[in-house]
Amino acid sequence: MSLSTALFSPVTKLFTSMGIGALALRDLTSIYAAAGSGSAFVELDGFNVHYRDQGDRKLPVIIMLHGVVASLHTWDDWFTEFNPHYRVIRFDLPGFGLTGPGKDGVYTLERMLRVLGLLMDHLHVDKASFAGSSLGGYLAWNFALNQPGRVEKLVLIDPAGYAMKKLPWMIAASQLPGSILFMSIWMPRALIAQGVKEVYGDHKRIKANVVERYYRLSRRPGNRKAMMQIFRQLVLTNRTQLQQTPAAVARLKVPTLLLWGEVDRWISPVQVQLWERDLPGLQVKTYPGVGHLPMEEIPWQSAADALQFLQAGNCDD
Repeated sequence: MSLSTALFSPVTKLFTSMGIGALALRDLTSIYAAAGSGSAFVELDGFNVHYRDQGDRKLPVIIMLHGVVASLHTWDDWFTEFNPHYRVIRFDLPGFGLTGPGKDGVYTLERMLRVLGLLMDHLHVDKASFAGSSLGGYLAWNFALNQPGRVEKLVLIDPAGYAMKKLPWMIAASQLPGSILFMSIWMPRALIAQGVKEVYGDHKRIKANVVERYYRLSRRPGNRKAMMQIFRQLVLTNRTQLQQTPAAVARLKVPTLLLWGEVDRWISPVQVQLWERDLPGLQVKTYPGVGHLPMEEIPWQSAADALQFLQAGNCDD
């Protein structure tokens, strides 16, 4: 071993332990897309999309879309409940999880929706129901507006959509000078841990290894820069586009269930009233003491509520 290698190795380990730099993609893939997990990858519109397509192909399809900083693993418990009844498709959104960044750094709503449509085409899915959390909820209901013929029903979980006076601090911080450069290099585990605690209503419900999963996947090569770019896009969208949400929501024509944690610190439960105002026929279920991620925090109850809604009227179930 050369002197330079001998010196570099402990320095590298120190930086890694401090959250400086990225983790090796092959190591993350071996953990979060291990053989037998059902994971696969496909190139779509400049992204190497990580997805799982599981279940009997004769069953109806549900596509699950996660929120910011998360990954398809946020649906693990829901998958257990849905698997007997649905072909379950879930994937890491562009810029997150093992999908990671695009080659050009473009993360507009239109591009996200295009990737979703291309994945459906790749998997030969003409029509599906959708469950979307936070940003994933925003994508789900916008996909239903743009391609209503491909959507059966919507389950929206604390979805983004209406303009907010105060954005979550993690997203707002993307506006700080140098944030993209600085956060691309260093994002400590404590920062991710704080973010996870904020999106849970009860910290005791955070399962072992959940924080570590969020933290490790944030360190996929390119993800931190992509997150900051996506956050800046969300800030811009909040300023310029979300004022149009009431009229857009009113155009939704698919059956929709809204699930919301009553102590959501990221997107206020006050928005439930806006959804009820703008979307007649909307079904709503709220959860006392629960935060921004009911599918993680109370997976069995929230999955049961979603299944009851989705299967209503299905004589075969």
